[in-house]
Amino acid sequence: MVQTAVDLANTLRPIKGEDALETVEQLRGFLDDHPEAEPPGAAADQGAGPRRLTGADLAEVRAVRETVRTVLERANADGAEAMALINDGLRRSRATPVLRREGDRWWTEVTSDTDRWAAHLAATTLSALASVIATLGPARLGVCAGPTCRATFVDLSRNGSKQYCTRTCAHRASVAAYRSRRSPR
Repeated sequence: MVQTAVDLANTLRPIKGEDALETVEQLRGFLDDHPEAEPPGAAADQGAGPRRLTGADLAEVRAVRETVRTVLERANADGAEAMALINDGLRRSRATPVLRREGDRWWTEVTSDTDRWAAHLAATTLSALASVIATLGPARLGVCAGPTCRATFVDLSRNGSKQYCTRTCAHRASVAAYRSRRSPR
C-alpha cells in the first residue's frame, strides 16, 4: 500500500500543471491499476461490470490525495505535522485494524468500516505511511530533488539515501551536474 500512496500523490504534478485525477474515468483507471485500494466486498457488489463511481467519489479521493501528498512532502521536515495529518486522516476514514489469515500466513491491515472508496483508500494508504514512519522514521518520506520534478517517494532502501523519485530523475541530475562542471566559466 506504500506504493499506492506514492502513486496517488503523484497523480498530481504541480510543476508540470498535470492532474491525472480530473475525471471519474481517470479515477476508475487509477483504481483499476490499484485493486488493493478497493473496499472489501466492492468487487462482489459490482459483479463483472465497471465500478459505480460518482463525482462525489472523485472529490473525496482528491481530498485524500491532498492529505497523502502533504504527508509525503512534509514528513522529512516536520514529523509531528505528518503524524497529526495521518492521525486525523485515519480518524476521518474510520480506520480499523483487522487481523487476517491465509493458510499459515498472518498479517494485519487497516481498513475502513465504511464502503466509501475514499475512506478505504485513506485508511490503507495513511496506515502504510504511518508504518514506514514508525519503522524507519519520517525522513524516509520525501520529494524528488530534481529541479523540475515534485514527485514524491518513500525510501525503503537499506541506507536511506534516496533523493530522486526515479532513476530517470537521478540520471537527469547527474547529466546536468556533469555538464555544469564541463562548461567553460
